Amino acid sequence: MAAAERGWCLCELLRFFYSLVFPGLIVCGTLCLCLIIVLWGIRVLLQRKKNSASTGKNGKNQMVIAFFHPYCNAGGGGERVLWCTLRALQKKKRYLVGDALYPHFTLLGQSLVSMFLGWKALMQCVPDFYIDSMGYAFTLPLFKYLGSCGVGSYVHYPTISTDMLSVVKNQNAGFNNADFITRNPFLSKVKLIYYYLFAFVYGLVGSCSDRVLVNSSWTLNHILSLWKVGHCTNIVYPLCDVQTFLDILLHEKKMTPGHLLVSIGQFRPEKNHSLQIRAFAKLLNKLETESLPCLKLVLIGGCRNQDNEHRVNELRRLSEDLGVQEDVEFKINIPFDELKNYLSEATIGLHTTWNEHFGIGIVECMAAGTIILAHNSGGPKLDIVVPHEGEITGFLADSEEGYAETVAQILSMSAEKRLQIRNNAWACVSQFSDQEFEVTFLSSIEKLFK
Repeated sequence: MAAAERGWCLCELLRFFYSLVFPGLIVCGTLCLCLIIVLWGIRVLLQRKKNSASTGKNGKNQMVIAFFHPYCNAGGGGERVLWCTLRALQKKKRYLVGDALYPHFTLLGQSLVSMFLGWKALMQCVPDFYIDSMGYAFTLPLFKYLGSCGVGSYVHYPTISTDMLSVVKNQNAGFNNADFITRNPFLSKVKLIYYYLFAFVYGLVGSCSDRVLVNSSWTLNHILSLWKVGHCTNIVYPLCDVQTFLDILLHEKKMTPGHLLVSIGQFRPEKNHSLQIRAFAKLLNKLETESLPCLKLVLIGGCRNQDNEHRVNELRRLSEDLGVQEDVEFKINIPFDELKNYLSEATIGLHTTWNEHFGIGIVECMAAGTIILAHNSGGPKLDIVVPHEGEITGFLADSEEGYAETVAQILSMSAEKRLQIRNNAWACVSQFSDQEFEVTFLSSIEKLFK
């Protein structure tokens, strides 16, 4: 009897849900229709604003190009690319529109807020062409489908990459994967699902781009994997003011005993300055058994906020713990001329960022005549520290022992051998000049304007 009653209740419940199917479809259809009408109305409104913005004071139509680049005054490598692209387009007599500064958020928050900021920018100006030069791919559909703009992207670093997925999947601790997550298998799986979903959506919005420029082979591989836009993607290496550093004469610079090791990079966790200090400590221990000259490590970088300053203090404490504080110096926010002076005196330039997308600091060191020792990954491995006409231009390492041994190897070379490597590096970095950037950028982006 009880089983029959339960069966009857189940049948009634199914009938009830079935009765809601048709009204539900009507409601969903109505809502979808309303959404389409609203979006169409927004599109028409934006088209009117676009037509109005495209009409110059002389009554003639003019082309409007918008770049979306919050923190455009930050002074980093990405900002150099932005301002050089503006300069290159100005030489072609195109009209340009810039955006104001906005705050920067984490992975999901940054992407969601960028849509709001993109909408705000779109309501201010509806351009003919829109170029995102800071990695806010979620703004691309707004401008393409609502603003009817031709859209392009210059990607310095993908918002998410297969390397980030592997770090979470393998439960490896890192600056973007907290220890409490790596220790918890459940949280790791939840974060991995979140990353996969985000990567899927990131691929969808990125595929809206009509032209894609990337700054390195490493970035190219990830963008092709996520966005699948190989037909419209080109590598355009970031610019570096190579000539300024080439002014440092190419000759064996050290006239006094000892050698200077220099590191250039903002004091952020991914720069992994602690690896440099630990490797340097190993190298000094090696000096006790081998007759190598005295050494000094100088860490040069910028501090933007209290987190950066806290990180510098931690690095100072690490130097004290390892007993090398007398041989390690920190130079914070120094003037450019002082930076050039250090590079003119340095024998070796150090870089320890895992999977650096490019590495302008590496190019600067090579152009200034220091022998570069970079991390064996990312852009440095694929694009910068590569043989030039079959000759060595620098060195790569990925561990404390590897860095310490390679520095010892470089210091044991003759002055003539080091000079040969520096000349090879000088010839290699000419491809990263301002002039070369302008040529490759214009030849790639002009396909968007046709």
